[in-house]
Amino acid sequence: MQHARVRRFTGSQILDYILNENEAEDTEQHSDMDEQVSEAEDEVEYQPEYTDTSDESDEEATSAEPAAVPAETFKSKSGKICWSSEPPDLHRRAAAADVIKMTPGITRFAVTRVSDIKTCFELFMPLSLKKVIIVMTNLEGKKVHGNMWNDINEECLDAYIGVLLLAGVYRSYNEATDSLWDKSRGRYIFPATMSLHTFRMISRVFSFDNRDTRAKSDKLAPIRNVWEKWVQLLLLMFNPGPQVTVDERLIPFRGNCPFRQYMPNKPGKYGIKIWAACDAKTSYAWNQKEGTALM
Repeated sequence: MQHARVRRFTGSQILDYILNENEAEDTEQHSDMDEQVSEAEDEVEYQPEYTDTSDESDEEATSAEPAAVPAETFKSKSGKICWSSEPPDLHRRAAAADVIKMTPGITRFAVTRVSDIKTCFELFMPLSLKKVIIVMTNLEGKKVHGNMWNDINEECLDAYIGVLLLAGVYRSYNEATDSLWDKSRGRYIFPATMSLHTFRMISRVFSFDNRDTRAKSDKLAPIRNVWEKWVQLLLLMFNPGPQVTVDERLIPFRGNCPFRQYMPNKPGKYGIKIWAACDAKTSYAWNQKEGTALM
């Protein structure tokens, strides 16, 4: 049996051997990386004429956009009011006519004079208007009923208006007057306020002016005096906000009236047409005109 020959190394020889092995491994790794990079570069196609044209393409796309269409404008019949199909530029300075100089909501005039429901009602129906109605109704009542007529006063007028309002609250528009005062089917508050006979007598002669002295050429003459004073009161009670709606309204009425109109598109069809400017948020009727535009 032969014994293998064992080679012995000194410490310096072993150290030189280890260092030479590490250098050889680094050389092999670098050569492999160089080969991989060269292979990746070979796969890239050379484009000598390629340039970045992103700015040019953006300019071409911008120039290809269609020109802006000018806003369409609409004018009122009088030519004093113009509307645009596009909203206004909010970044520009508002015109003096568009600046709201009043605080929207209930005015200080109304707040300082209202303490309950009665005082609120008296703001819209003050004593000055009541006196006109009382005088003209008593004058007409004597002409029609003669000695059978008993002059009404403020208390009687308030009761009559209250009955009318209460009938609206009960939605009694199409209900017969006799049924409201009927003892078995009616509502007890109506006969407790006034008799049916008194209600009919007042309704027959309820007036706002003297028909003997009214202007014949003015169709609104029977109510113009009270109507215009009442509309002025609406302006004192409330300030509208920036959104205001102006539209026509037909108050259903089929009685004898020279300015009664027929509008087939309205539910009532026959009645009195009124132009109203209302606050869009609260629906408060801030201003009203009969038959003609507000502006």
